[in-house]
Amino acid sequence: MSTKTVSDPKSAVIEHRDQLIASFAKGEKPKDRWRIGTEHEKFVYKTNDHRAPSYDEPGGIRDLLMALTEFGWQPVMERGNVIAMSGADGSISLEPAGQFELSGAPLDNLHQTCAETGRHLEQVLKVGERLGIGFLGLGMWPDKTRAELPIMPKGRYAIMLRHMPRVGSMGLDMMLRTCTIQVNLDYSSEADMVKKFRVGLALQPLATALFANSPFTEGRPNGMLSYRSHIWSDTDPARTGMLPFVFEDGFGYERYADYALDVPMYFVYRDGQYIDAAGLSFRDFLRGELSVLPGELPTMEDWTDHLSTAFPEVRLKSFLEMRGADGGPWNRICALPALWVGLLYDQAALDAAWDLVKGWDMAAREALRSSVPRLALDAPLPGGGRLRDIAGEVLDIAHAGLAARARVDAGGSNETGFLDPLHEIVRSGKVPAQSLLDRYHGAWGGDVSRIYDEMRF
Repeated sequence: MSTKTVSDPKSAVIEHRDQLIASFAKGEKPKDRWRIGTEHEKFVYKTNDHRAPSYDEPGGIRDLLMALTEFGWQPVMERGNVIAMSGADGSISLEPAGQFELSGAPLDNLHQTCAETGRHLEQVLKVGERLGIGFLGLGMWPDKTRAELPIMPKGRYAIMLRHMPRVGSMGLDMMLRTCTIQVNLDYSSEADMVKKFRVGLALQPLATALFANSPFTEGRPNGMLSYRSHIWSDTDPARTGMLPFVFEDGFGYERYADYALDVPMYFVYRDGQYIDAAGLSFRDFLRGELSVLPGELPTMEDWTDHLSTAFPEVRLKSFLEMRGADGGPWNRICALPALWVGLLYDQAALDAAWDLVKGWDMAAREALRSSVPRLALDAPLPGGGRLRDIAGEVLDIAHAGLAARARVDAGGSNETGFLDPLHEIVRSGKVPAQSLLDRYHGAWGGDVSRIYDEMRF
């Protein structure tokens, strides 16, 4: 989730609705300026007892953040607490229970993305070894209850933790017990954004299936393959889901702005503090009628903050975010952007992907999304068959898209190799969660703690 650092006193006051729509148009870039931004989260645990460390204990999360200054990272403060780090490789931030996130820099190619990921992991592992800390690449804590987890000292999280139980049964699990990998991608025009958004939403369940990696809850199988994805089904229906209107005629920047205006607010950030506005209306804010700031109009910075509080499967800001994947190990961190760059950054690949899904109706898309957390590649496909029946074809389209981009490294290799972990999943027929369950029922003898030895970074 986003980390605020400071308010911008020069941010323009919103005086008319066109400014909201223009914020999306400003994201348009020519193809040669399209970039790749990869975000990945991981669980932090003490190696001696697998406990999740608190923020301020010796050798805890604060010490982990500050130790990264030796690699040039600079602390970002909130009310006297370091809550993030900024540097050349983007930013490092904290999720609500101390999940550690790298929000990578916008990069030209996947070779750079994977090198960035490698640098980050090398740094945190070096610091973690000193502090007795390990890192786990999964979609959900395999053994922790909510009560066992610490809370990080970030103002927006305090507001969200109060609000989540009012609107869904699993919002606290989303905040405290899950990790994801995401990729942020550019568009050249409104029409390009629309097509990418539609392909991204339609095929997001395939990404969820391929990256499904959260089959355990509190030490036992939970009946799902991506429990993280299941959690989003009852987190907050006003700000989650598959967004049926994206597939309707006339969809574009204006329609997404209308959607975002209808998403209830969480907060307003003023003078270094978060003001609780949970459940209030941004439309009221535009009229100067927000009860917590009566008479005050929002700024464009407030709009940017508000956009970050919608959590659909694909999200629009001034770029598109693909949000369907569980957290995982290093090679799958590199594989997720490879999948979406291959599908969306080459026109022939984008057209082929759209041809594959454009005949699906909304009921079928929703049914696919609903069944994937439990069934993964065995989820029923619109029109018949199973999701696995198109998985190889989609990967072939992505492979062709990456080959056409022809971004090569120093050894002359293009980006297609980053898809290899996904090709192997399709060949084997088993998503990561199914392999974990095989170990749990086999070599682990029902002891989920073995995951700390076998799935750590």
